[in-house]
Amino acid sequence: MKPLLQVNNLSVSFFSRDSEVEAVRGVSFEVKQGETLGIVGESGSGKSVTARTIMRLLPSPPSIVKGGEVLFQGDNLAHKSEHEMEKIRGKDIGMIFQDPMSSLNPTMRIGRQIEESLIKHRKLGKQEARKAATQMLDMVGISNSESRYYQYPHEFSGGMRQRVMIAIALACRPSLLIADEPTTSLDVTIQAQILQQMKELQQQLGTSIILITHDLGVVAGMCDRVVVMKDGEIVETGTTEQIFESPQHPYTVKLLHALPRLDEKKKPKPKPLLSRPEDNVPLLQVRSLRQHFDLGKGQIVKAVNNVSFDIKAGETLGVVGESGSGKSTTGRTILRLNEATGGEVLYRGIPLQHLNRAEMKQMRRHMGIIFQDPYASLNPRLRIVDIIGEALDAHGMTKGKTNRLKRVEELLELVGLNASHALRYPHEFSGGQRQRIGIARTLAVEPEFIVCDEPLSALDVSIQAQIVKLLEELQQRLGLTYLFIAHDLSMVKHISDRVAVMYKGKIVELAESEELYTNPLHAYTKSLLAAIPVPDPAIESKKRLLPHTEASKADPYGLEHSSFIEVKPGHFVAVAGA
Repeated sequence: MKPLLQVNNLSVSFFSRDSEVEAVRGVSFEVKQGETLGIVGESGSGKSVTARTIMRLLPSPPSIVKGGEVLFQGDNLAHKSEHEMEKIRGKDIGMIFQDPMSSLNPTMRIGRQIEESLIKHRKLGKQEARKAATQMLDMVGISNSESRYYQYPHEFSGGMRQRVMIAIALACRPSLLIADEPTTSLDVTIQAQILQQMKELQQQLGTSIILITHDLGVVAGMCDRVVVMKDGEIVETGTTEQIFESPQHPYTVKLLHALPRLDEKKKPKPKPLLSRPEDNVPLLQVRSLRQHFDLGKGQIVKAVNNVSFDIKAGETLGVVGESGSGKSTTGRTILRLNEATGGEVLYRGIPLQHLNRAEMKQMRRHMGIIFQDPYASLNPRLRIVDIIGEALDAHGMTKGKTNRLKRVEELLELVGLNASHALRYPHEFSGGQRQRIGIARTLAVEPEFIVCDEPLSALDVSIQAQIVKLLEELQQRLGLTYLFIAHDLSMVKHISDRVAVMYKGKIVELAESEELYTNPLHAYTKSLLAAIPVPDPAIESKKRLLPHTEASKADPYGLEHSSFIEVKPGHFVAVAGA
C-alpha cells in the first residue's frame, strides 16, 4: 500500500532583514492509511512548522520552503495553487489547532461554524448541513446537540470547544487529520476523553492522524510510530515500542526521563539549608474559606465552598483538580487578590481579612505568586530590570538605580539566568526563561510563602523539569513554603509533601503525597489518577477507556453525598457502611 502522505527532505526557513532562521532542515517521513504518527520535541524543534507547511498555512514572506516536497496521495502540494489548496483543506486534510478559543469565531454560533465546510466541500443544502452538523456534535460526545448548535464558543468549556474543533476538522471525512497539541491546555480527565474520541472516530472513518505533542504519555497511548524532532531535524524515528523500550538518540532518552512517572516512588526531600525555629508549625491556616460569584438573575457560582487546610513552614502542599474546581480561586483568595465571601485566612496567626490596605501591603512582602502564563504576566513594554524592579520600588527595598540594578542582577543569577539579561525585553526570552523571570520577580521581596498557580502548564516537558528543580532548590536554600496548584498529577506527587484534591469548590481528599497516590479513597481522586497518560505503551494499551462525561453533568462523582477525607500520618482510618 502506498503511503497516504510522504514528506521528503523538507527544509523551511524564516527571513528577517538581516538573518535567516532554519526552522526545518531535511525532514522526511511518511504516514500510511489508518495510521497514527506522533511527532514529539520541544518548542522550537520544528513540529508545528512542519505541520503548517503540509497545510500550506505559513505566510510567505517571511517563510520560504527552501527544498523538499510534500506528496499527498501522490500529488505534490507545493505545486498546488492557493485555490486548489482551499479545496484540499477541510475536505481531504483536516487540522485541529492548539488553542480552540482563538481558532473558533467568537461571533458565530457553533453550528454555523461546522456547517461552513459541509456547505463548501460537500455541497450540502442548508437543512442537510444543519442535520450533518448536529450529527457531528453527537459523534464527538456533545449532548443536547440541538440546543448546543445555537450556542457561541464562550458558552462551552475548554474540553467542549476542543470537541467542536474535532467536529469541524472531521465534518467532511478527511483522509488525514493533523492534530497540533490538541490537549495541551486541557485537564487529564478531559484530555483522556478527547483522545478516546479521536481514537473512536479514526476507527469509524479510517482517518490517518499526525499527532504533534510534547506529552510522551499521550504518544504511548495513541501512536503507531513516532518521529522525534530537535532543532528542526529528525533525530530518531521508529515504532512506538522501539522508541519507548530502546531509544537510540540521547535527546530521546532525555525526553523520556525529563519528568517523573506516576508509578515511580517519590524521592526523599532534602533538608532545608535555611531552617527556622517555627518550622513544622502552621504558617498558613485556611478556615471554611468561601468565594462565591454572583452572576445575576439569581445565579451564584460557589467557586470555593468551605475549604479548610493548614500549611506548615517549609512545606509544599499540592492542589489538584479539573478546571473550574476552584484551585486558582483558592490561591488568589488566600492572597486577597479576590476578597473572600466568608471564612478566614490566618498567616502566622494574623487574620488577613481584618487588615487594612496599608497593613495588607506590608503583609504582601511575606507572600508572593507565580502565574500560569509566563508571557502574559510580564509587561512587554518594560525591560526585565524594570519588571523585577517594580516590586523592589513598591516596598522601598533599594535606593538608587545602581543598587536596584545590582539587586535585579542577583535575582536573575539566583534563578539561573545571566545578569546581562536585565536590559532585555520579555519577547527576547523563551517560555522557560520567562517563567524564571516571573520567579525572580516573586522572590524580589523575599517572601516566605508562594502560591505557584499552574507554573508548568505552558512549558515543554524538559523545561518543566528544570523549573521544578529550580523551585525545589530555592525552597531548600531559602526555606520557602509553597501552595503548588497544577493539573499534572505526576509532577505534583514528586514536588509536594501533601496533596489536596479539589472538585466543585471543595476539597474531597487530603493526604500525604505517596499515600494519596498509592491508596486513593475518593472516587474523583481515582478518576484523576486513572486518566493520567503514562509514557509506557504496554501500560497504556491495557487501560480501560473512560466514558464520555461532561463537566456540566450534576455530581458524577457523588460529591453531594460524600464527606471530606483527610488521612494524617500515623493514623488509622476505618470506613464502614452498607
